[in-house]
Amino acid sequence: MDGHDVWLAECAKIGYLPKARLYEEGTRTSQNAADQLGCEVAHIAKSIVFAGEDGAVVVITSGANHVDRKRKLKRLLGYKPSMTNPQYIEENTGYAPGGVPPFGHLKPCTVLMDEDLFQFERVWGAAGSAQTVFPITPDELLHFSGATVGDVKQ
Repeated sequence: MDGHDVWLAECAKIGYLPKARLYEEGTRTSQNAADQLGCEVAHIAKSIVFAGEDGAVVVITSGANHVDRKRKLKRLLGYKPSMTNPQYIEENTGYAPGGVPPFGHLKPCTVLMDEDLFQFERVWGAAGSAQTVFPITPDELLHFSGATVGDVKQ
């Protein structure tokens, strides 16, 4: 079972039926995804994983933004999360880098959501693999991810 199938199974558990799209060329980066979808990179809801005190911290941010881990994440979390590596990401979310979805993680994660995403009607998130993405409204994304919303960008 690949990451996309794993994610679809996790979505079924919470009653979410995504309309995922497959792109053989891959959507590993926000720009790749935007190019494939024909949208602005800001509409990509990328998931960036940091190491927290009690497990992974997944920050869902606009593809156009960089995350300010030293000040803004520290303010939201009460500490500065650490950088990670691909092994940590896969072990703590269940998904490989480039395919980490905003929700449906296999281990408990702290999830933060970029307030900038609410300026769009629809955003696109990774669907468990570097070849799959799905559309979702920011309100639905907040609901299913259980995220804390805040200003996370540099």
